[in-house]
Amino acid sequence: MVFKAAEFIKSKIDFEPEVGIVLGSGLNSLADKIENPVIIDYKDIPSFPVSTAPGHKGRFVFGVLSGKKVVCMQGRFHFYEGWETKQIIMPIRVMKLLGVKTVILTNAAGGINLSFNVGDIMIISDHINLTGTNPLIGKNDERFGERFCDMSYTYTPSLISLAEKSAQELGMELKKGVYLGLTGPSYETPAEIRAFRTLGADAVGMSTVFEAIAASHCKMNILAFSLITNMAAGVLDRKLSEEEVLEIGALKGEQMQILIAKTVERL
Repeated sequence: MVFKAAEFIKSKIDFEPEVGIVLGSGLNSLADKIENPVIIDYKDIPSFPVSTAPGHKGRFVFGVLSGKKVVCMQGRFHFYEGWETKQIIMPIRVMKLLGVKTVILTNAAGGINLSFNVGDIMIISDHINLTGTNPLIGKNDERFGERFCDMSYTYTPSLISLAEKSAQELGMELKKGVYLGLTGPSYETPAEIRAFRTLGADAVGMSTVFEAIAASHCKMNILAFSLITNMAAGVLDRKLSEEEVLEIGALKGEQMQILIAKTVERL
């Protein structure tokens, strides 16, 4: 299915993208900045899943961003939607087959670190996978990577440094921390958040870890950002909502977009 999808996409574009960007909740508008866009809806790609999460458009946008040939995912796939892990990582493997060498992952996340504030941008230095599963379970496909995938440097140190330099140049404050991935769709309890803080997590969300594992398996360079769209359960005395996540994403997402565009320019 992955190879069939990649061949279909290759028939629709006339260049090989260098960078793949996965856009999280409230961050879709970065794709609007792509020059000479070629849009391919997921529903038109053979055997490809279709995103159902709120705020996810469900399409690839190919073109040029900051002078680099890129492909943006406007909408990703989540475990809570009912997709199998192999379907969730399918876009990453398709990108690999299209020629992408660097993947930039973004997400909306809840802040666990008590020094964080809503609207902060956190560069992911590492992650904790508490989904209870792994997208590489099952027969290994040697065409993508080896059976036992090293995760010591999942988030490429040189890209983290590049992003930090870009943020400094733009006069942006950039947090750095550990992202903890869960399945969702329910938000976490205050007790869970206290436990995750003890584990060393700085932010929590329902995406990204499967994609990062798949990209690492494919030996792709990985850079990842979390936009802190809400403080996690129990940090503030109020309920959590999807509306807040999308609202903050719309208000603060522009800063992340500027940072990503600047970082892509420096690749």
